[in-house]
Amino acid sequence: MHVLITGGAGFIGSHIADRLLARGDSVTVIDNYATGRRDNLAPHPRLTVVEGSIADRPLVREAFSAKPDLVIHAAASYKDPENWQEDASTNAVGSAVITQEAKAAGARRLIYFQTALCYGIRPLEQPITLSHPILPGDSSYAISKTAGEYYIALSGMDYVSFRLANAYGPRNLSGPLPTFFHRLTTGKPCFVMDTRRDFIYVEDLVDCVMGAVDGRGERGAYHISSGSDYSIKELFDATLAALSITLERDVEVRPRGADDAYTILLDPSKTERDFGWRVSTPLVRGVAAAIDYYRKFGITQTFTHLKAAPEK
Repeated sequence: MHVLITGGAGFIGSHIADRLLARGDSVTVIDNYATGRRDNLAPHPRLTVVEGSIADRPLVREAFSAKPDLVIHAAASYKDPENWQEDASTNAVGSAVITQEAKAAGARRLIYFQTALCYGIRPLEQPITLSHPILPGDSSYAISKTAGEYYIALSGMDYVSFRLANAYGPRNLSGPLPTFFHRLTTGKPCFVMDTRRDFIYVEDLVDCVMGAVDGRGERGAYHISSGSDYSIKELFDATLAALSITLERDVEVRPRGADDAYTILLDPSKTERDFGWRVSTPLVRGVAAAIDYYRKFGITQTFTHLKAAPEK
């Protein structure tokens, strides 16, 4: 089939593109390289890359002229939590443009990636079920990503919206893991927060997405989650092990702020049932694979969609 991937040079999008190309599909990628990397996509005879913003309707319309069978919408603005205008432009307006152009082009399904922050930074239940109220008001990223999900639902298209746990692995440049690597390998001090998070290795995530590509799942939302949570200290310790580093003293564990949830754990039971899918990569193995990537390709910057904790 022919698949159009927005954000296809980014972390998740590029892994999906690799998987599709490897099995014989054709792929068109749209990416503005705000957070994607050019070396995430190797040249391929069945790969077309369109550089630009998904909020640019003429550019998007031209990309859709190839009439893709399916659309995977992975593009998102998240690099600056204070840039509300860019979040709204990419995540809300861009999603509206992509959805309408996908529908006009006759795409049979649209696959979207939503943030678990759509449930708010203080979830009302643990684990979080799909019936949890949508409470995205704590961040521009969550507000705008939720607007995108609403536009997709409004279209009447067949769609699957995957609400994600904390994805990690090779090519990931956001969250604690690349930050730990960068600081540990440049001699900077580290600290960890006294919190727990639900981490999902990118290849496990792509396994689930490929089920949706091939028609599994019903119209609506699903969680992609390991079903387990890990302390940030466990993630840090796995990073130390992968780097073969022994610290002279234990890393500082800082108490979480009043607005920081102790854990954000998604319930993956519907996904496991409808997709016949479960995670298979242990945290230690996934972290080691990510560290191998960082060593080979380097990290010049990391991103977060949350306000940074103050330095001490």
